[in-house]
Amino acid sequence: MDTSSPLSSWSKQPIFLEDKEWPSVEHYVQAMKYSNISYQEKIRAAEHPKLAKKLGESRWKRKKPEWQLEREVYMTRGMYIKCKTHQDVYDALMATEDQPILDTSNFDFFWGCGRDARGHNKFGKVLMEIRAKLQGEI
Repeated sequence: MDTSSPLSSWSKQPIFLEDKEWPSVEHYVQAMKYSNISYQEKIRAAEHPKLAKKLGESRWKRKKPEWQLEREVYMTRGMYIKCKTHQDVYDALMATEDQPILDTSNFDFFWGCGRDARGHNKFGKVLMEIRAKLQGEI
């Protein structure tokens, strides 16, 4: 993932949610997979979003049973707060105007469109929904 793009969940722009500051949206989303507060804190303290993702994908920790149903809500919440908190992120999203937004991840068929472009592109759809909401707030 690209940590330099302001629209990336990996970019190191802190957000404040759940009464805590998170180093990135990726840290927040990965931590929300778990009910265990101490494990959430371990993810929050991860030095880099890549490590937060690795911790969040642990096979040895039990994820919330409802995680599959909630993951888009947490990503939307994190990215919306990021847009409201950081003007450069807001500006980057609004600069896309009404164009489709694609997450071109080759290996992620849920958040991205996958290497064959037949993935769900949920991250792109989250960004487009946030953009529409922000446009409605103007």
